[in-house]
Amino acid sequence: MNRDDMLKRIDRHDGEWDVIIIGGGATGLGTAIDAASRGYQALLIEQSDFSRGTSSRSTKLVHGGVRYLQQGNISLVLEALKERGLMRRNAPHLVHNRPFVVPNYDWWEGPFYGIGLRVYDMLAGRHGFGHSKGLSKEKTLSYIPTLEPKGLRGGVIYYDGQFDDARLAVNMAQTAVEQGATVINYMQAASLRKSGGMVRGVTARDLESGKEYSLAAKVVINATGVFSDAVRRMDDPDAPRIITPSQGVHIVLDRSFMPGDTAIMVPHTDDGRVLFAIPWKNRVVVGTTDTEVTDASLEPCPLPEEIDFLLAHTARYLTQDPTREDILSAFAGLRPLVSMGSHENTAAISRDHTLNISRSGLVTITGGKWTTYRKMAEDTVDQAAVLAQLQERPSVTKDLNIHGFHQNAAQFGHLAVYGADARAVQEVLGEDPAWGKPLHPDYPYLAGEVVWAVRHEMARTVDDFLSRRRRVLLVDAGASIEMAPAVARLMARELGRDRRWAEEQAAEFSALAGGYLADGICPVVPGARMPEDDGAG
Repeated sequence: MNRDDMLKRIDRHDGEWDVIIIGGGATGLGTAIDAASRGYQALLIEQSDFSRGTSSRSTKLVHGGVRYLQQGNISLVLEALKERGLMRRNAPHLVHNRPFVVPNYDWWEGPFYGIGLRVYDMLAGRHGFGHSKGLSKEKTLSYIPTLEPKGLRGGVIYYDGQFDDARLAVNMAQTAVEQGATVINYMQAASLRKSGGMVRGVTARDLESGKEYSLAAKVVINATGVFSDAVRRMDDPDAPRIITPSQGVHIVLDRSFMPGDTAIMVPHTDDGRVLFAIPWKNRVVVGTTDTEVTDASLEPCPLPEEIDFLLAHTARYLTQDPTREDILSAFAGLRPLVSMGSHENTAAISRDHTLNISRSGLVTITGGKWTTYRKMAEDTVDQAAVLAQLQERPSVTKDLNIHGFHQNAAQFGHLAVYGADARAVQEVLGEDPAWGKPLHPDYPYLAGEVVWAVRHEMARTVDDFLSRRRRVLLVDAGASIEMAPAVARLMARELGRDRRWAEEQAAEFSALAGGYLADGICPVVPGARMPEDDGAG
């Protein structure tokens, strides 16, 4: 997957595309896979990098949603549990089982959560990841030795999935290309083209060269998440707002706070959300919050009160109380919640996905969750094909392996996330002795991986590599800043850039990464609002 090749495909394409997709997050990439694998001519354009927004900032869970079960949204849980199983089957190199413990501190919690999680198992059926069961206090502490023992009565263990969201997004882009789609990052939709009052394409701008492209299509799909309303208003300036962005923040701590392979799930926090503390990439990810914001941003930043909220709740359940100085990284993502009216609390707004077709034929897919991306894409292409009068063809993505598919990728060690590409990555590492050296003494990531990312994964900036091809920014912002100059020099060589470009890239990334550090977290986000402690919001 190479960006220059994608530009050549666009230049060579004659006539209309069957489908143009705006947005390169989970939903857009899934839609590109679904459309291309049906045999439709599909083009996906992304204004930044693949999964730059919400899709790289999740809690890293592939799950049915215990919280949605509590809310009685059985249909969403059933769909998500089925899709969870398909994700593990189709991308086993990135989707793994993870045990979770619900600690019980009140007498009623054991039977209450035990029954609920048995229902969760039952709904999963043959797509289940493991059977839940009750635990004694001693057994609970054996799974999580640093759990607060005072008042602990026991726990319930259950099983869900975990993944690397941005890595999966990159593999999804590669899958789409293999199926015949053209996908390109740093290509912005400047406006929508219309003919006879109907949307018939996109005017796009290559943000690297400045060149504009007039792209015709039988149907245009808006899969831009929290930016969906902006694209809808390109179509109709008076289109009513349907997106209520909700910010979710995570903090990342050292594994000493929670050693072992078992995660913690707290079903009910002060703001009515579920709290997770999850082992991930030899760190612990704690999240999340639910803060209503008015403006969408590619780089949302955590509010101080969100950080304090997570630290306070983490301290309730762990013997070692974390402080701001213990935070290795803090990151925020925006959920594209669909709201057709006023809501007191974004935690109460539906997580179901929504399809909207405007009078001029713009198809908008939004809402939903990472786990259900495939079903969202299938529903979207079904509707778009009817609208564009494309030949009817069924979706085949239930049984379509994602690029990198490998059943035993763990054998490749720190290269396991590349799955079936690991051997090819090793060949690149062998081209130059310097490329086999680590980028940082505390991490196994190698110089040659930067070269691989540029050549085969369309990485164009230092941020692309350190944030999404390798997740260093999210697990250790300080270390990522230290790696930036070396990464910039390697990328400059591969991209044919000069020393000045490398220096600017390193400086830009360091400024961005500073916002992920505990002392760099933004003091104010205009329009942001934390729900009240009673959950009323």
